[in-house]
Order: sequence, then C-alpha cells, then structure tokens
Amino acid sequence: MGAHYREATRARSTAEFVSKIEGGLQELEETTYWLELLAESGIVPASQLHDLRQEANELTAILVSSVKTAKRQR
Repeated sequence: MGAHYREATRARSTAEFVSKIEGGLQELEETTYWLELLAESGIVPASQLHDLRQEANELTAILVSSVKTAKRQR
C-alpha cells in the first residue's frame, strides 16, 4: 500500500493519482482480509491484531476520502 501511495504523490494527472490510490486500497483490503483470517483462525490472538486492524481501517478511510476529493476536482 505504501508503494502505491508514493507513486500517487508523483502522479502526472488526477486520473493517475486516483488509479494509484485505488491500487493501494486494493492492497489494503487484502491486508485487512489476511489480518481477519489470522484472528478468526486463532493463529494470532485477535487482541494482538486489534491495533493493526484499526490502523488499516483508518488508512482505508483516509484513502477513500482522498479518491472522492480527487474525483470531485476533475
């Protein structure tokens, strides 16, 4: 996700920015999925994953907001 964000900061157009951020969102969703599986399977106690899952949710909200703002400014 971080690599997508870095690429987005160097985007040459709004469309490219949105594309890179949306790619980061896909990666973030995949990460969230794996964190959920780790917790649900009992491989890692849910309590140990709480902060990571919360951060992933916060990052998702930030990136979604960024995409919405960029699309409005087109």
